[in-house]
Amino acid sequence: MKIIQEINEAVLAQTIQRCRERNIIIPTFAQQSDPTTVPAKIKQRLRQVGLWDVDPANLFRITWKNEPVAEGGGFNDGNWIEFPPALTGVPARIVGLVGKYFPTGSHKVGAGFGCLVPRLVSGQFDPTTQKAVWPSTGNYCRGGAYDCALLGCTPVAILPEEMSRERFEWLESIGAEVIATPGCESNVKEIYDKCWEIRRTRSDCVIFNQFEEFGNAIWHYHLTGGIVEEIFRALQRDQNPERKRRATDPSPKRKRGISSSSSEHAPSTGGGLSTSALRLAAYISATGSAGTIAAGDYLRTRFPLLKVIATEALQCPTLLRCGFGGHRIEGIGDKHVPWVHNVRNTDMVAAIDDEQCMCLLRLFNEDAGTTFLEKRGVARDLVAQLPLLGISSICNLVAAIKAAKYYEFGPRDVLITPLTDSMELYGSRIAEQRDAHGPYREPNAAAHYARYLEAITTDHLRELSFPDRKTLHNFKYFTWVEQQQRTVGELNQMWNPDFWTETFAQVEEWDRLIGEFNKRVGLL
Repeated sequence: MKIIQEINEAVLAQTIQRCRERNIIIPTFAQQSDPTTVPAKIKQRLRQVGLWDVDPANLFRITWKNEPVAEGGGFNDGNWIEFPPALTGVPARIVGLVGKYFPTGSHKVGAGFGCLVPRLVSGQFDPTTQKAVWPSTGNYCRGGAYDCALLGCTPVAILPEEMSRERFEWLESIGAEVIATPGCESNVKEIYDKCWEIRRTRSDCVIFNQFEEFGNAIWHYHLTGGIVEEIFRALQRDQNPERKRRATDPSPKRKRGISSSSSEHAPSTGGGLSTSALRLAAYISATGSAGTIAAGDYLRTRFPLLKVIATEALQCPTLLRCGFGGHRIEGIGDKHVPWVHNVRNTDMVAAIDDEQCMCLLRLFNEDAGTTFLEKRGVARDLVAQLPLLGISSICNLVAAIKAAKYYEFGPRDVLITPLTDSMELYGSRIAEQRDAHGPYREPNAAAHYARYLEAITTDHLRELSFPDRKTLHNFKYFTWVEQQQRTVGELNQMWNPDFWTETFAQVEEWDRLIGEFNKRVGLL
């Protein structure tokens, strides 16, 4: 699927003029992947810019490698947490890739970039006359609205009315036009219906639908897949004591992330194993719009035996049993298979109870919960980092534990999962839980720990056979062909693995166009 079909020179000239006026330089995908290649001029400017400031320089902070500071930070090797057996109950090494330190506090700002920028630098979107519409269940429309604010165009955010209050307040503060559609997290058809209404009635709008925009999956294929591989290679290096000593050297030449597999968190490898003994065993990602799970397509090219595991809410078991329903795990599971999900590359589905996630949310963030975890032997510095997990991040962690138990992964096996956002976006949910269930005390913590961590089992898992994958691929028909005007020919084409290889390979062309665009803007 070729995203850029042609160049509209007239629109492109207007866009270049807008960027020149607003002091906008657009990063390449290569610079987002390796910030050491960011121009010195940009790095100098970032020293005066806060991580969440609405400043065009923060386009260069659309990367997994931001220093975890609010003001003036540079770049590092990535931010991750390793969850110890004291918390997970399994010997496998489970690692969470922290998304909080993107602008907006979620990696979805990258997905928005992947959808918007190719059209921007090819003249297929005019920021001077058109509005960008971001259909979403929360974080994607926030990311798209932020990208628009930096690039000087007007965002229209569409999201379900039952999403967290923090999302709506932030969108209003950044100047987005906000449209609330009926229902909860899984009511995506209502969002699509609103998009069709906009297509019919508003000629000034361009819709960037994350569920069908390949730019979403392409960004994650390269950027999220790339950082997962780098983290795994770092864990391999850290198995060598001499290399580990150099890695933890406080020399400013090497900037580390917030957590880099400290010896306190790392289980024994059983003694005598070489650095090559570690295996990247699994990549776990919630489905949602199926952008983040595309990192698994990249990782499969590097680690052919990798298991790619899709998570969804048990209350909306679409991939588990072609089911439907409403749920409270914001950001995942939407009663359909997204157009951009390469189901052929998915090995397992894990359905997670939303009540489990809400109870663990309290265990990880209430004082009685964190005190209880420390008494159970979870290190204090790890407990202090648990607020880096939002609701869907907790879902991913539970799915990783389930997968580790199902596949009987051991100390040599590394499982990596993205932590999409943090508790900063869910403070109101904690307040709602207190109102509904009362204060959180040690008996509550003990019950939740025993039921929702210690008692995690391999229930509600579905290991996909070839016919299973074909079935889920065919399930796209009912949403995308019958409702959203895609064709059977397009659907059949997407079953061919070469389709995905060619789709993901477009980034080199995009980077070339971004480079030419920046030269014409003339600010470097």
